[in-house]
Amino acid sequence: MIPVDVVLIGRNEGARLVAALTSVMGQARQVIYVDSGSADDSVAEARRAGATVVALDMSKPFTAARARNAGFAALKDPQFVQFIDGDCVLIDGFVQAGHAHLIANPDLGMVTGWRSEIYRDASVFNQLADFEWRRPAGEILTCGGDMMVRAEAFRAIGGFDPAVIAAEDDEFCTRLRKGGWRLERIPREMTRHDADTHRFGQWWTRAVRTGHGFAQVGDLHPDYFVRERRRVLAYALVLPILILVALLIWWPLAVLLSGAYALNYGRTVQGLMRDGLPRTEALCHALFITLSKFPNLIGMATYGLRRRRNAQMRIIEYK
Repeated sequence: MIPVDVVLIGRNEGARLVAALTSVMGQARQVIYVDSGSADDSVAEARRAGATVVALDMSKPFTAARARNAGFAALKDPQFVQFIDGDCVLIDGFVQAGHAHLIANPDLGMVTGWRSEIYRDASVFNQLADFEWRRPAGEILTCGGDMMVRAEAFRAIGGFDPAVIAAEDDEFCTRLRKGGWRLERIPREMTRHDADTHRFGQWWTRAVRTGHGFAQVGDLHPDYFVRERRRVLAYALVLPILILVALLIWWPLAVLLSGAYALNYGRTVQGLMRDGLPRTEALCHALFITLSKFPNLIGMATYGLRRRRNAQMRIIEYK
């Protein structure tokens, strides 16, 4: 068997975890399941499937980064590690393809592939996630948490930062690049994801978490998430303030300034269509992308307040 191990993390994933475990068994030399305080049968299901279970100490705030580090630490002599979340299934063949690509390119610290939604059309929020996952193959700056990492590279940078509660994968990848490693997305299906997002409130909370990631990772790496932070501040803070001031001074100016949102929306629609999204979906997706700047701002402000108060960085759950 090729020397690839799997670290699978989860919390109350239920049937999704069973599917994830089924998909990795037989594809990996070792399978570690890291549980973050599940109240369901996750631990029992993992043991039944034959995985080694690591239960996080829940007296400390848990994060996906902390869970992945714990899983890596539980492996015996790892060489290549496939990280996967408990709401995903691993596609047959990716482990072999990823391993072969890493062997052929010693300067690569990590490879990833394509993730897609199992129930893409169950909700517009699932569609948004599916489009977010699909990015071109080739050399990349960062990727999501499903990735195959060279153990040597993981150790060299000290693994994931356990204090980062969102976009911890972006932060990890940024340090890999700064450590001299290249990252690639190979043109292979890697995982299928079950976002299970059907309510506006779930989407809003996820967008708040994303904003927290923009701020926290941007604080650690000022050269990253620059455009994202600027857009949030421009459309969710500066522009609303200018519109309110204009309403007090001369209301036609407020109407003119409000047109910036329409212009941004139109550009977003065109961009989504250029990337291959059908027009009807692009019109809907662009609305949520435009609106997302407001929960993003809440997330950024949440991080700022936590940092100022020296408070713990606790995760923001949306499921």
